[in-house]
Amino acid sequence: MHWLERYWYRITPLHLILLPVSFIFRLLANMRRALYRSGILPGEKLPVPVIVVGNITVGGSGKTPLTLWLAQQLLDNGWHPGIISRGYASKAASPQAVHPSSDPDAAGDEAVLMAQRKLCPVWFGRDRVAAARGLLRAHPECDVLLSDDGLQHYRLQRDVEIVVVDGIRRFGNGFLLPAGPLRELPSRLAEADAVVVNGGTSVAGEYAMQLHGARFYNLLNPNTPAYAADFHGQHLHAIAGIGHPQRFFAHLNHLGLVVQAHPFPDHHRYTPNDLAYANADAVLMTEKDAVKCTAFATKKYWALRVDAQVDPSLTQHILERIAPNGRQTA
Repeated sequence: MHWLERYWYRITPLHLILLPVSFIFRLLANMRRALYRSGILPGEKLPVPVIVVGNITVGGSGKTPLTLWLAQQLLDNGWHPGIISRGYASKAASPQAVHPSSDPDAAGDEAVLMAQRKLCPVWFGRDRVAAARGLLRAHPECDVLLSDDGLQHYRLQRDVEIVVVDGIRRFGNGFLLPAGPLRELPSRLAEADAVVVNGGTSVAGEYAMQLHGARFYNLLNPNTPAYAADFHGQHLHAIAGIGHPQRFFAHLNHLGLVVQAHPFPDHHRYTPNDLAYANADAVLMTEKDAVKCTAFATKKYWALRVDAQVDPSLTQHILERIAPNGRQTA
């Protein structure tokens, strides 16, 4: 579907074909949601509060950094969170725990990235309910669950819905798939408990979020840090296989780095040939790319650690939403 992305932020003659298909997608999505809301398709309630972090568009919007930020906020306030993830493109038959050394092709790049932060248990599975139950059995101390993505996974009942919006690209051309990037219409935001805007400009009622990062780490020696000044005067190449690669390249430029940019499709499965830049003194990448390049890394490979900075009032809002239902231990 990557070829379609070029049509999601403009309107072209191809939309004469795409719009009727988009209407069918909208009809089916509305029917499916109505079946869950009416109880015809049953949802499953878990014994702990569930916070879903998702979006209404295809592609990255900052869900994973926000999920990690929320996990840290919950830890700081006496909760014991766990994280569940779909595991992008995973073919695993049953839910599994994710470890820092897990294969990203099996568990998903985002799940491995989150496990490497070592904040809390992380499990993945195509069936998010089964993944959640597996995590809770293995970690009975967990008293709240974060679902990285899964806004449209309505079988998993949730106590809090947080929708992340790309503040730069917003909703593209405003059409649903495949004519545009939308999974659901923007009116869906009114039903969420919180709307977080990553970059750009937020409006009243939305929570602002920015991604910040200035420290790189070497893939062969993760305890070896570097900063932008360390790369000045070098021939730099940068790769990004994320939902919005230009965001990463712009961040590097903001740090004062001049790079030769190489965008790749989201969740791209890298090979050594993808990074065979003969004149490169260093190859810079996101953490999400790093988990897939570590297996063949050289001393030239560096990842930029990025953390979310979010309107702190979101923390109190979330705590108020889950406190009546959770097993807070602080």
